[in-house]
Amino acid sequence: MSWKYCGDQLKRWREKAGVTREQLSQAACYDIESVRSMEAGRRKPSLKLLQVADELCDAKGMLVGAAEFLKPEKFPSFSQDFMKYEPEAIVLSSYESQLIPGLLQTEAIARSLLNAHWPPLDDDTVEERVSARLARQAILGKQTKSFSFLIDEFALLRRFGTAPEHKEQLRHLLDASKPRHIDIQVVPARCVHPGVNGAFVLLETADHERFAYEEGQSMGFLYAEPEKVNLLWQRHAMILRQALSPEESARFISKLAEEL
Repeated sequence: MSWKYCGDQLKRWREKAGVTREQLSQAACYDIESVRSMEAGRRKPSLKLLQVADELCDAKGMLVGAAEFLKPEKFPSFSQDFMKYEPEAIVLSSYESQLIPGLLQTEAIARSLLNAHWPPLDDDTVEERVSARLARQAILGKQTKSFSFLIDEFALLRRFGTAPEHKEQLRHLLDASKPRHIDIQVVPARCVHPGVNGAFVLLETADHERFAYEEGQSMGFLYAEPEKVNLLWQRHAMILRQALSPEESARFISKLAEEL
């Protein structure tokens, strides 16, 4: 919507100033279809185009000022509520069936996953989300918090990047599991458990508020209702019973890395 609004303002200022689309495209060194797409909001108006249009239309900074509001979101809109609570959690427990949890991803794997997004993300959005994902990982260094990651064997076997990148990711998991406040446990693929239908994250705050988060391909839900939250805590407990111990998990991950 910010692209559409900015593009519409760009068009209105251009028409008010009597500047044709052809004149703007030539001055900014863009083809006319690119300018048309930016005005229609199908493409993000570039800073260069806004600067040229601002000068041509004598907008006195009104168009250039829009650039600040065109920066890509750090996280998908449906995950915003979860991202507000994650830094506040003193206990975070999760189960992941298909992916390496975002808090444990290396930069290469995070970038690989974001580059595989469909529809494709523009380069600015990819860079912003990679940076945001890595920045989230700072909470792992807080030893007064407790982290428990249950990761399905399938997620560890799936190669998200090149062989060296995948090996680096596995080694990163081993390093991440060394602090005493972080447990990483592998759930063997042979197990049948309540988590096979999808991943989820459980949070508990310092005020002992408990939340649960589930995410799909295009939606995410943060639950606060005790009935729903308790149900997911129970599911996590049942999956945990079938997981390898932290020590067994470290040996399993180490063996996978050695075989690459």
